[in-house]
Amino acid sequence: MGLIPTPSGVSNKVMPDRIEIVEGDITRLEVDAIVNAANTMLAPGGGVCGAIHRAAGPALAEACARLGGCETGDAKITPGFRLPARYVIHAVGPVWAGGESGEDVLLAACYRNSLALAAEHGLTSIAFPAISTGIYGFPPDRAVTIAVATVLDSLSDAPFFGRVVFCCFGKESRDHHVTALAAARGAGK
Repeated sequence: MGLIPTPSGVSNKVMPDRIEIVEGDITRLEVDAIVNAANTMLAPGGGVCGAIHRAAGPALAEACARLGGCETGDAKITPGFRLPARYVIHAVGPVWAGGESGEDVLLAACYRNSLALAAEHGLTSIAFPAISTGIYGFPPDRAVTIAVATVLDSLSDAPFFGRVVFCCFGKESRDHHVTALAAARGAGK
């Protein structure tokens, strides 16, 4: 798992050194909470969701079942069980339908609601996967641009976050995140 440094020489009043981009397995990160790219039933699935459920153990599925599902764009929280992270925040991203069905707004809500939930629980570190970019088909470059912009905007009201990690599954995702963060920081000069 390689740490990607944030672009140097770029001024950003919001957490200049506290956003990290890593390529690797989100289930191994030592943060207060990892975000699960969940489905509306909060049931074990494939991709990131399946990996998180497998690593956390069966108690995670039982805890999720008690939550009664989750609406697209919203987030709910459970303990992390066997994960290094103390909590899992389950955010339900939109299924890509061509971009004219409110997908951008719903995806931004996933990130914003996850950070709000973390703040409510006094958490100071959180790791996000690239929500909706797998089986849900959201174009990765578009999704990452929305994710980075939403997180930076949300953090301006939450200076207590000490660490925000974008955890990428593969080089392509990492490259999208590095580009989006550099662009967002460049625009914020």
